[in-house]
Amino acid sequence: MTFNPISAFLMLPVMLILIELGRRFRIKHQAPPESTAIEGAIFALFGLLLAFTFSGAVERYDRHRQLLTEETNAIGTAYLRLDLLPLAAQPALRQLFRDYTSSRLHLYDAVSVEVSPASKRLQREIWRQSVAAAAAPGANVDATKILLPALNTVIDITNTRRNAFNMHPPPVVFLLLFVFSGGAAFLGGYSMAARGRSWFHMFALATAVMLTIYATLEIEYPRRGLIRLKDTDKTLIELRNSMN
Repeated sequence: MTFNPISAFLMLPVMLILIELGRRFRIKHQAPPESTAIEGAIFALFGLLLAFTFSGAVERYDRHRQLLTEETNAIGTAYLRLDLLPLAAQPALRQLFRDYTSSRLHLYDAVSVEVSPASKRLQREIWRQSVAAAAAPGANVDATKILLPALNTVIDITNTRRNAFNMHPPPVVFLLLFVFSGGAAFLGGYSMAARGRSWFHMFALATAVMLTIYATLEIEYPRRGLIRLKDTDKTLIELRNSMN
């Protein structure tokens, strides 16, 4: 189960309604003000949940960028080790590497599979030709020991990136975040009743919570909102352009 960042904007009208309901509830029942400590504890718990959810999303976002750098380095290392193969086998493999690097671009532009069919096909072809070339006459004696492990790393990291991108907190965490947002709004309106309605404070609370949840979902699901990781493709583009 995934959450679209746009859903956070629904919190603005919902929270404004709950603030007003909380205010009217206290006025109607003429509730005493002895619940300040409980309200403070609930707001503190809500703040912790919001902070930890946002922090976890940022951490996972940074992990995506780190893995992209690691993949770029792995491809570059394997490409350099093609020098260990016979000269006749190198041009075809170098072209396959350029094609493979291009196939790994634009993975975060839209919701799609992390490892494209083109990438899988090129992985198999690169591995097949590399194994054959490493065993052919004229190959460096260390080609099998040095090149093939590097290729294995190139292939393995695609699965690592896919798994990392699909790792999110359980849906109940975000559902709890929405529930706590509504509860905080209701309690905010409940507390406001003693001092009268303040539209400024009502919009300030609702907007602050809405924007924080929106930013959290944007970072957590970078293919579903406005945030993208496509700028990080620069390292892959630079690598591809350097492949002669």
